[in-house]
Amino acid sequence: MNHYTLAQLAPGMEARFTHTVTEEDMALFYRLTGDSSPIHMDAEAAAARGYPGRVAYGMLGASLVSTLAGVYLPGEHCLLHSVECKFAKPVFIGDVLTVSGKVSEVNDTFREVTVKFAITNAAGTKVTRGVYKAGLAR
Repeated sequence: MNHYTLAQLAPGMEARFTHTVTEEDMALFYRLTGDSSPIHMDAEAAAARGYPGRVAYGMLGASLVSTLAGVYLPGEHCLLHSVECKFAKPVFIGDVLTVSGKVSEVNDTFREVTVKFAITNAAGTKVTRGVYKAGLAR
């Protein structure tokens, strides 16, 4: 876990990690949210819509932004203020995702950092992108 304070952050700083989407992730996310959409629950329903398998929850992938912010960039002193994301491509069970972020702004007045992030699959295809703002201790 990183321990950056606002004073230690600068535009251009980067962090990344990987995560493989598993059946267990899907089951836990369903249990948490109750989202029973057939494309997430049933391979045949997903295939009928043209997908090669069950589609992972978009918000499951996006939830990895919480890990990026709270563990990596900036880390333990972070409190998320906002997250904006765009879902560019579907994610599937077994996909290895790389979650990366880059500091684009440090605002001393509001004690806030802005980080642009992207989530890509193993083929290098951007599946989710966006920006988050987080407050920090000095």
